[in-house]
Amino acid sequence: QVQLVESGGGLVQAGGSLRLSCAASGRTFSWYYMGWFRQAPGKEREFVAGITWSVGSTYYADSVKGRFTISRDNAKNMVYLQMNSLKPEDTAVYYCAAKLGVVITTTPDLYDDWGHGTQVTVSS
Repeated sequence: QVQLVESGGGLVQAGGSLRLSCAASGRTFSWYYMGWFRQAPGKEREFVAGITWSVGSTYYADSVKGRFTISRDNAKNMVYLQMNSLKPEDTAVYYCAAKLGVVITTTPDLYDDWGHGTQVTVSS
């Protein structure tokens, strides 16, 4: 049973930074693709960033490219999302998700496992 637990959310002013963490357990994740998604009130869940666990290849949504960085620590089974230059439109619940396979996947329905999410609020 895969377990994903997010942490690191909070309230920050526009222009500030936060680092989200995702603790993954229950599997050997070598052949997994890990993604960060977000969902704002009244909106659909959207892809933010993804990384292949094995080689660390990354992919970003255009809206966060250059501001967010996804990374992983194989030894600790952790995935991180460093968020810089935050904007009010980044306000959302952020979710960590896991998908078996190494293909870049931005569609939420194709992910197998999800965390419960962590709230990020960016004030103007």
